[in-house]
Amino acid sequence: MEKDQPTPSPRRKFLGTLAAGAAAIGLSSFAAPLAAHAGKFASSENDHTDPLDPDAWFDKVKGKHRIVYDVTGPKEGHDLIMPFAWSRIFLLTNGNEKDCGVVMVCRHNGIPFMMEDRLWKKYKLGEVFKINDPGNGAPSLRNMMWKPNPAFNIPGVGPVPIGIDELQASGVMFCVCNMALTVYSAVVADQMKMTKEDVYKDWVSGLLPNVQIVPSGVWAVGRAQEHKCGYCYAG
Repeated sequence: MEKDQPTPSPRRKFLGTLAAGAAAIGLSSFAAPLAAHAGKFASSENDHTDPLDPDAWFDKVKGKHRIVYDVTGPKEGHDLIMPFAWSRIFLLTNGNEKDCGVVMVCRHNGIPFMMEDRLWKKYKLGEVFKINDPGNGAPSLRNMMWKPNPAFNIPGVGPVPIGIDELQASGVMFCVCNMALTVYSAVVADQMKMTKEDVYKDWVSGLLPNVQIVPSGVWAVGRAQEHKCGYCYAG
């Protein structure tokens, strides 16, 4: 008599289906990592950086005026600053930062904004995510949004504090998609002949301070709206 096989969790089942779909449409570089990590994503635990549970992290959203920016990917040239500029504009035009709750969800191709310069250099993230340095036009070897020097100048306004560190000082909350971290780190690991476990751990260790890992970016966008944040697409 055959033993009963364990029933896969809905999340594992979904990721297996997603992997099969990716393979069917030719995205072979993503199909394998999705399948390999289907079991890992059966749990949404976050024990990598901030010990705070992601749901509890969203309880920290305060203020009368709330918004979530859905950052799905960078734009070339100066356009890449726009999601960060919008956050500052939201704070300025609402009059008082203490009355505002701002969440930025970096998912999909937006995840490198949450990583330190060391990772940009080591893994050539500018090349991987097609982010060029406006200074020389080459793939960037640094996170231009972290402690920018010199400050960004906006025509008609002048220097504007839109660096991630400057926005954090004004209360803006940043989170990063664990699904994207896992998939992209596995793809890069394969390209660099490294183990996916080592690259993933390195990426997590190199996240910027006070960045919360969330199960997925779309999960975070949903949670933010449950916490009364208006939605703004910032891809």
